[in-house]
Amino acid sequence: MSSLTDQPLAASVSTPSYDRAAATVGIVHFGFGNFHRSHEAMYVDRLMERGHGLDWGICGVGVLPHDAAMRDAMRAQDCEFTLVVRHPDGTLEPRVVGSVLEYLYGPEDAAAVHERLLDPAVRIVSLTVTEGGYLKNAATGEFDAGHPSVVHDIAHLDAPGTAFGYVVEGLRRRREAGLAPFTVLSCDNLQGNGEVARRTVTSFARLVDAELADWIEAEVAFPNCMVDRITPATTDVDREALTSDFGIDDRWPVPAEPFTQWIVEDHFPLGRPALEEVDVQFVEDVTPYELMKLRLLNASHQALAYLGAPLGYLLVDEAMRDDRVRDYLARYMADEASPTLGELPGIDLAGYRDTLLERFSNPGIKDTLVRLATDGGNRMATFTLPTVRDNLAAGRPVELGAAMVAAWAEYWALIGRGGLGASEVPDDVHAAELTAAALDPRPEAFVELEALFGDLAQDARFLEAYCRLRAVLAEGGVHGLVDHVLAR
Repeated sequence: MSSLTDQPLAASVSTPSYDRAAATVGIVHFGFGNFHRSHEAMYVDRLMERGHGLDWGICGVGVLPHDAAMRDAMRAQDCEFTLVVRHPDGTLEPRVVGSVLEYLYGPEDAAAVHERLLDPAVRIVSLTVTEGGYLKNAATGEFDAGHPSVVHDIAHLDAPGTAFGYVVEGLRRRREAGLAPFTVLSCDNLQGNGEVARRTVTSFARLVDAELADWIEAEVAFPNCMVDRITPATTDVDREALTSDFGIDDRWPVPAEPFTQWIVEDHFPLGRPALEEVDVQFVEDVTPYELMKLRLLNASHQALAYLGAPLGYLLVDEAMRDDRVRDYLARYMADEASPTLGELPGIDLAGYRDTLLERFSNPGIKDTLVRLATDGGNRMATFTLPTVRDNLAAGRPVELGAAMVAAWAEYWALIGRGGLGASEVPDDVHAAELTAAALDPRPEAFVELEALFGDLAQDARFLEAYCRLRAVLAEGGVHGLVDHVLAR
C-alpha cells in the first residue's frame, strides 16, 4: 500500500500539509461513493488543512458486493483520493484529499465495522445511501418492514447487508455498553432527510427490540441537512488525464463542479467538527433550503434526463445547449416549482435559478444524462411528484410537471422498444414495472403504478394533463411537447 502523495506529482497538485498519522477517526460514513468524497470528505479535509479537526477523520464503510471495487481502490492508496474540480473554461484543479483514514468492507469483516461503531471516539455516523436506500415505500414514505433486506438483517444483525442494519446494531451495542449514542447524519437528497433517517432507524429497531427503539427516539440526534454539488461518475478519461497532466495514478478520482454547499441543522450532542470555518452553514431550520434545492435542482435533473436522452444527447451540457430544453427548465422552476416553496427570507430565488442554469451548462463537468436518470423511480417520487401534488392542492397549474411525467413515461417506452443503447439505460429497481407500464396501450397505466404515484392517477386534472401531453409527445416528440406546454 502506498499513498498518492508518495508519487512524483506535478507542482500544481494540492496535497495535505497536515499529519495524517496524527489524525483519528471520529466519523463513520456509509455509502462511500463519489458524492461523499466530493462533499463531506472534502469539507473535513479543508478543516484539517487549517490545522483543526484532526480527531474527525473518516472511516468509509461499504456494505454491498459492488463496494469491493472501492475497497480495493482505497486500500491500494492509503485511502487517499484526488478530487478534481472541473472549471467551465476546461481548467482542472486537482487536490489529494486525506481526511479518509480507513475503509471497511462489511461483507468481508462485519466484526470490524461493529467494533468501529462501538468506538467512543466515533461521534457521527453519516449516510449517502441514495433516495432508494431508506427501506421505504416510494409512494407512502413509510418504512417497509417486509423489504427483503430488512427481513435478512433482522435475522443476521451480526453481519447485516444494509447500512441501517449496522446503525441499529451499533446503537444497540453502545446502549448495552453504557456509551452515549452517535449522531446519525443523513446526507441524501431527501426532504427532511434527518427525519427520514430517524423513521427508518427507529422502525428497524422496533423490529429488534421495542425498548431499543424507544431509547433511540429519546436519545439519538438525526439532524437534517441540505447538500449540493454536482458530482459525475468517474471515467477512464478522468484517470488518464490525471496521469498524463499531473502525474497522479489514482484508481478512483472524483470529478466535481466548483460550486458546493452544505447547510446543516446544528444538533450534535457529542460535538461536531468546526466546519463553519470552511463555509458549511449551521442553522436552526434547514427546511427552506432543502426544499428549494430538491424541487429546483434535483427535479430539473430529472427533466434533463427524460427530455434530453430521446433527442440523442448524452451529456447534461449538450442538452442545455438546446434552447427548448433550457427554456422548459427555466419555466418549470419559475412557474410551478418556486410557488410551492413558501417564504424564503434572505434567499434570491431568481438568482438561484439562474445559477442552476449556469451550473448545468458547464461543459467541463461532462455529467451524463444516464446518471441523472439512475434510480429515477425514487427520485421522481421525491423531487417532482410532491410539487405536482402541492400545486394540485392549491389549484395552481400542473402542466409543466405533467409534461415531465409524460416525458418520463415515453423515456421508458423508448427503452422498452430498444431505442436507447445498453450503456444509456439507467439502473432502477422499478425498471421492469416502469417499462411494462410505459408500453401499455393505456397511457394511464404508467401513473397507476401505486408504489410510485400513490393515488395521483385518481386526480382528474392531473390525469387529463398527463394523458394529453403524452399524446402530444408521442406525435411531435420532445420539441413538440415543449412548444406545446410553453405555448410557443
